[in-house]
Order: sequence, then C-alpha cells, then structure tokens
Amino acid sequence: MNATMPADGQPGSVQVLEDDGTTVAVLGGEIDSDLARDLEQAARDVAAAGRPVRVDTRSVTFMDSAGLAFLARLCGDAPGTVQVLVAAPTVKLILEMTGMVDAIDLVDLTSEPDRTS
Repeated sequence: MNATMPADGQPGSVQVLEDDGTTVAVLGGEIDSDLARDLEQAARDVAAAGRPVRVDTRSVTFMDSAGLAFLARLCGDAPGTVQVLVAAPTVKLILEMTGMVDAIDLVDLTSEPDRTS
C-alpha cells in the first residue's frame, strides 16, 4: 500500500488488488494531489490487468481533482463500466456535481442502515 501524509488529515492511500476476476482499486484517506504519483501508477496497474474494475472509496475522507482524474482515466482504460463503491456523502456529492456519475456504475452505500446493532 502506498501512502502520503498531508499536513493536516489522514494519509491518502491507493492499493490495487484482484478479487475473483475483478481488479479492485482501494482508496483511503485524503485523495488529493499529494497522491498523484501513486494514483498514476495504480491506473497503469489497473489498465495492465485488463479486467473489470471496481473502485472502493468507502475509506475516503476527502477527494479533489486528482481522485476524479484517476476515476476518469480508469473509465477510459477499463473494459466495461467502472463500478465505484461510495459510502461518504462528500465523495458522492463530488461525483454528482462533476457529472462523473454518468460515466461510472455508482454503488451508493451512504444510505444503507447501520448494521452494528
């Protein structure tokens, strides 16, 4: 896993895994320009795998244009539609505001009931 520590916030991270024939990019913390090199490498790794892509953003606390550029690149390189798991309302909002929801398969986990009880 690659991580960079922003001045004030959670470190951003990106990890590329395989899960049952799908390439999974797991993002966490602050996804911003501090993570640009790691996102670039992850995008190359995902493209090289040539499998369907799922992006897990459930641990993302912040996303700026670097995260959007990463998703856009995946949409251009991946076979089929990129599936994006979203649990943070802020991430969902940025995807909606930028029109990115039209290019991805958004799996909205922001309104699922709390299952801890």
